[in-house]
Amino acid sequence: MTTIIPHSAFRTPHSPTPTTRRAFLQTLGAATAAAVAAPFVTRNLLAAPPSQRLRHACFGIGSQGTQDLQQISACDNVDIVAICDVDLTHMTKARETFPNARFYQDWRELLDKEHRNLDSINVSTPDHMHAPIAVSAMQLGKHTFCQKPLAHSLHEVRRMTELARSQKLVTQMCIQIHSSAYYRLGVQLIRDGAIGKVKEVHSWCYKSWGDMTEKPDRSDPVPPELAWDLWLGVRDARPYIADKYYHPANWRKRLDFGTGTLGDMACHIFDPVFESLSLASPIAVRSEGPRPNNYNWALNAKVIYTFDGTPFTAAKTLTLTWYDGTQRPPPEVVALLEGKELPNNGSLFIGTKGVMLLPHIETPTLYPAAQFTDYQKPKVRGANHWKQFTEAIRGTDKTTTPFDYAGPLTEAVLLGGVAARFPRQPLRWDTRALKFDHSPANQYVRRDYREGWKIKGL
Repeated sequence: MTTIIPHSAFRTPHSPTPTTRRAFLQTLGAATAAAVAAPFVTRNLLAAPPSQRLRHACFGIGSQGTQDLQQISACDNVDIVAICDVDLTHMTKARETFPNARFYQDWRELLDKEHRNLDSINVSTPDHMHAPIAVSAMQLGKHTFCQKPLAHSLHEVRRMTELARSQKLVTQMCIQIHSSAYYRLGVQLIRDGAIGKVKEVHSWCYKSWGDMTEKPDRSDPVPPELAWDLWLGVRDARPYIADKYYHPANWRKRLDFGTGTLGDMACHIFDPVFESLSLASPIAVRSEGPRPNNYNWALNAKVIYTFDGTPFTAAKTLTLTWYDGTQRPPPEVVALLEGKELPNNGSLFIGTKGVMLLPHIETPTLYPAAQFTDYQKPKVRGANHWKQFTEAIRGTDKTTTPFDYAGPLTEAVLLGGVAARFPRQPLRWDTRALKFDHSPANQYVRRDYREGWKIKGL
């Protein structure tokens, strides 16, 4: 049985001390070797009784990170052992709520000092740091819950997926609506054939995580509570810009740190499309929207994906079209809703026997309305997405968005971002080789990390 270390055994919180890259990598290398020789976490926790307490660490407790911390800590028999955030202002409330936890600004220091005291982690940082933290923790044998999108680059997504599988770790991507009754019902209706075989899908989101202005040419003082170099992490050093240009709000707009509206919302909205139709990675992608500038994602994207057909599709291939900002499906598609306005976010499935509108976090509706007046929808129940993760570690449940599922889903999302750099250029995608048929696009499959921030396994 796993040894449980009481909170009283941990040192009281203090200002974090620097962890050198060499020290961190030495720790990571030794712990990885031990995990390969004897993967205690997976083997012992899966055999442990349901009362076994899980020792958990949180990386990033900003807006979404706060929700993840609250939700995971509310699960049965979970102890929050350590918390990390580069911004000390985020820690004020957490210190009151979790007085026995240790607090860090440097994620490497947390893993270096606490890895023997941890069973699981969650990563809720900006997109560019998902993979560095998650891969480092997974190599230490830690079960991992990660915010969407899974990572910032296609290469990172593939490595996270492969590592989770080889280490036999419990993983979950935080697309929590996947576990809701709304999405579960939509998936079931498609799989039951309510609208026949699906011919095409249109998905959209009103958000506009883009900015077509140039980056301000200035350097502002870094707030004393923010560890700016740690926030930059694997990305090249640059001056801090105030007015929330990067932190805490607008990093999603910036090419080096976020993944635009696609990265923020398509992981959610594509999810029931992938699940209901059993889709894998796309075979082709084309952008019909504007190109990003040198620093920022563009506004009003339109991306057309082609997938291999499945038993739930009407043809050998399926087209899925994404729209964001002011872009929307064409009038002839909207007309299928018989006068109903499109919701702000959602998907429209066009089948051989009807149409299904699945708004984001709302009940699906079937059309033509007269045809489905007496249709009895199946009864489905929702689940707690975070509790799935903690119970799966104990072996009493299974996660529904493990990295084997979340990887291809995120891959599709990120492919749209690459396509946006080559407007109206059809891109064929070889998922096995992680390679496009258009050579200039291949430079965006992988991003180099800056000197001093190389991560083992990436």
